[in-house]
Amino acid sequence: METTVYIRMRHRIQVRPHDTVVLQDIAQIITDDAVYEELKTLPIHQVSTHDQNIIIVDVMRVVKGITEVNPEYEVQTIGSSQTIIEVVFKKKGVSIPFFILIWLLLFFGAALAIMNFHEDVSMQSVHQRIYKLITGRAIEQPLIFQIPYSIGLGLGMILFFNHVFRKRINEEPSPLEVEMFNYQQDLDQYVIMNENKESMKQLHDH
Repeated sequence: METTVYIRMRHRIQVRPHDTVVLQDIAQIITDDAVYEELKTLPIHQVSTHDQNIIIVDVMRVVKGITEVNPEYEVQTIGSSQTIIEVVFKKKGVSIPFFILIWLLLFFGAALAIMNFHEDVSMQSVHQRIYKLITGRAIEQPLIFQIPYSIGLGLGMILFFNHVFRKRINEEPSPLEVEMFNYQQDLDQYVIMNENKESMKQLHDH
């Protein structure tokens, strides 16, 4: 009796150098329990020193591996046709002085950007005019507007990035996280397209 194996490739996974990537790592498998136990540890790729930090596994490679186990298995693929394997190497720890230097650069860079923006739009003059319109008096430092504005600016940045240090305010992703997600999607698409071009070129050369 013919057994159907449904395969859905995962989009991206992370592995360590020299890891063995098995079928259940890169794909969701739906089939009979006995067949699932047989296929879930099927080796698909052995990470070696010759690999780059990004490896593309095509679904046809998975289908070939399954049919080699048992030619009578009927493989049905769903969704994406490639899985991106990212090889994660051990990261070196960041030294405290270097971390402090980066923090100071970002802090003063952001402060200068905000101050330059306020200078360009003449924010102090705007506050002075608003104060004069309301009170009829002209003063150099309308702190009654400047202090709440400064506090509101900080609170607005916290709400925009949806984080207080490492604590998330709510489950909604911040605009920065959305942009990072879109960037990662575009990058993955480029990697897959580039890999397909290289594969087609190799087939043409042979």
